[in-house]
Amino acid sequence: MRSRVIKENDLFLMTDEGGDIAAETGSVFGLFTRDTRFLSRLEIRINGLKPVLLSSSADESWRASIRLTNPHMEKSDGTLILWRESVEIERKRFIYDGVLYESITLTNYHPKAVSFEFSTLWDTDFADMFVVRGYEAPPGGQKTVLAPQPGKLVFRYIGSDRVVRETRIEWEGDQVADAEGSIRFLLSLQPREKQVLSFRIVPVVDGLEPAIHAEEEALSKLERSYAEWNGATASVQSDDPLFDRMYARGVQDLRVLLTDLGHGPFPVAGLPIFAVPFGRDSLIAALQMLAVQSEVAKGTLRTMASMQGTKIDPSRDEQPGKIMHEIRYGELANLGRIPFTPYYGTIDATPLFLILAAEYYHWTADRELMVELLPHIEQALHWLDHYGDSDGDGFVEYRREADGGLANQGWKDSGDSIVHEDGELARGSIALVEVQGYVYLAKTRLAPILAELGLTDKASKLSEEAELLRKRFEDAYWMEDERFYAIALDGDKKQVRSVTSNTGQALMSGIVSESRARAVAERMVSEDMFSGYGIRTMSKRSAGYNPMSYHDGSIWPHDNSLCILGLKKYGFNREAVQVVEGLMQAAAHYEYHRLPELFCGYDRSLGYPVSYPVACSPQAWAAGTPLLFLQVLLGLKADGVERTLLMDPVLPSTMNELRVRQLRVGEGSLSLNLRRETGSSAILVQVIENSTGYDIRLPYAVEQ
Repeated sequence: MRSRVIKENDLFLMTDEGGDIAAETGSVFGLFTRDTRFLSRLEIRINGLKPVLLSSSADESWRASIRLTNPHMEKSDGTLILWRESVEIERKRFIYDGVLYESITLTNYHPKAVSFEFSTLWDTDFADMFVVRGYEAPPGGQKTVLAPQPGKLVFRYIGSDRVVRETRIEWEGDQVADAEGSIRFLLSLQPREKQVLSFRIVPVVDGLEPAIHAEEEALSKLERSYAEWNGATASVQSDDPLFDRMYARGVQDLRVLLTDLGHGPFPVAGLPIFAVPFGRDSLIAALQMLAVQSEVAKGTLRTMASMQGTKIDPSRDEQPGKIMHEIRYGELANLGRIPFTPYYGTIDATPLFLILAAEYYHWTADRELMVELLPHIEQALHWLDHYGDSDGDGFVEYRREADGGLANQGWKDSGDSIVHEDGELARGSIALVEVQGYVYLAKTRLAPILAELGLTDKASKLSEEAELLRKRFEDAYWMEDERFYAIALDGDKKQVRSVTSNTGQALMSGIVSESRARAVAERMVSEDMFSGYGIRTMSKRSAGYNPMSYHDGSIWPHDNSLCILGLKKYGFNREAVQVVEGLMQAAAHYEYHRLPELFCGYDRSLGYPVSYPVACSPQAWAAGTPLLFLQVLLGLKADGVERTLLMDPVLPSTMNELRVRQLRVGEGSLSLNLRRETGSSAILVQVIENSTGYDIRLPYAVEQ
C-alpha cells in the first residue's frame, strides 16, 4: 500500500492512501516529532464502516487532499440505511508551526436528505522512533487519557526519561470522546448540503506548546513560505517534460525536508525513519542544491558546526573536531539506550563539512561566513590529520568504538557493505576509497580560500598534503587487473578488491589520475556496473553482489549523482549523460516522478525498476539528485577566489532547449538559455542576466 506523507519543520504525518493511521502492530504510520509518535491511530468511519477511497494526493508533500465516499449500507432484511456513494468525504490536511490541521467536508449527493453517524477514532502510543523500528520499548512509562471534555481529547505520557509528552486533539462542538478515543458526530444533510468538521492535533513536550493559528491564517502563511522558497530557488524549463517534472519535484521535496534547529534551515535525511539531522546526508543534499539554493548550505554548515565534537567519548565515537553522524531526541536517547545524543560514528561527515564550506564560498564569495566558520574548519582539519588518520599512514580510516554504534561508518554503513573479493567481510580499521577523495577535494578547494584570508602557510600546507595523498592513493588503491580502484584498505592495509560505485565518488573528488580516469569511466557504464537505470553500488562480477542488497548491488540516485559529477569533471560527457538518462527513465516509473532513496539493481531489460521495500521517500539526497543534474548539464564550476564561473554544457538526447533563471552565484544571479543547434552537437549559450560579479568562461563563444 502506498503511503501519504506531509511534513513541515520538525513535525510529519505518515498515513495510508485513505489518510488513516490504523491501529496495527508493527505499523510505521503516525504523527511524529522529536523522535516520538504522537498519534498511532487516526481513523474515520461512516455508520461504523470504513469509507471507500476515490482519490488521494500528496504530491505537494506539505498538504494532502483525499476524497472518499460511503459503501452501500442496508439492514439484514434489506431495509436501506444509506445508498452507496451518497456522501462525499473530503479530507484536507496540512502542518504549520508544530500543529496538524485537518478538515473533513461531508457533502450529501443523494437526491433526498440523509442522516448518518460519522466518527473519528484516535489513540497514541508515544513510541520512540527506534521502538517503531523494532527496538524494545523502555519500561516504566505511564500513559493516561485526561478526563474527556467537549471539543477536546488529551493523551498524556510520562516517560521513563521523565519527559511529559501530550497529544491534544481539539475540535469545534460539544461532542465528548468515549473511553476508546472515538468521537461521534450525528449528522443530517439536505441534498447538496455540506458539513465541515475541523480538527487540530497539537503535540506538546514538557509543556512547550506550539502557537495555535486560525486554520485559514495558518494555511495562508504556509503557502506564502512555499512561494518565497520557489522565488528564491533557480527555475528550470526545457523541452523535456520529464526533466522539468523531476527538477520541480526535487525542489519541492527538499523544501518539505527542511528543518531549523535555530541555526538556519537544513535538510533532514528522509521520511519516515530519518527525519532528523544527519551529518553526511544533510551535507551532501546541501552540496547537491548549492547552485540553485545556497542558503540551505549556510544553515547546514552552522547546524553541523554547532554540534561539532569537543571531547573524546568512545561511547558515542566522539572526538574533538569531528562532525556528527546523527542526533536523536526520543526516550531511548534520553535514557542512554542508544548513543545518538548525538552520535559521531561517521568517517565522511567531517571532510564533507569541509567540502561544503569550501564550495559554499566558491559559489557565493561569502567571506563573512567563512570567517565565522574558520575555527570549526581548523578543528575539522586537525581531526582529519590526527584522529581520522589514527595510525599515521596518510589515509583516513574508521573503527567502531561505541557499543551499539555502526560497524561500517562510510555512506555504505550496513554491516555487509565492505566485502573482499572472496566474500569475506573486511576487518579492522577501514580506509574507504571515496573518503580519501573527499579529504583530497576538501584540502584542494580550501587552500586558495585560506590564502585569500591571509593564512598562506596553512594554504600551502594543505596543497602539499593533498598532493602527497594523491600519490599515496594511486599506489595503494589501484587494481591493475580490474583497471579500477579498490573500495577500501582493510586493517592489514590489504586492498578490499570489490568493484563498487565508491570509485565513482572518488572520481568526483578529482583524486583519480588522468591516465586512469578513462578506464574508470568506461567501467562505470559497462554491463556489470550500469543496469540501464543507474550505476550499481557493486559490480555483478563481485562476490558480494546482490541486486536486492541495501549496499551491494542496489542503485542509489544520490550516489549516481556524485558519480555523474565525477564523469563530467574529467570530460566524459557521453558517460555522464548516459547515467542521467538512465535515472530519468527510472523516475518515470515512480509516483510523482520522485526518485526513491534506492532501488534494486536489476537490469533495465525487465522493463521497470524494482523497488527496494523500505526505501525512504521523500529522501533528501535522492531529491537533490535532479538539482545536481542541472549543475552537470550546465557544466558549472565556481571559483570564489578568482570570481570566475567555468561553463561547459552538455544536454541529454531528449533535450534540445534549456532555460535557467536565477542561479544563485556570488552577489546576484545568473540566467541562461541553452539550445542545441540543429544537426550539430554544439550548444549555443545565451546569457540573459549576470549580476553575480563572476566572469563566465566557456570553451567557445557565448552570446551576451
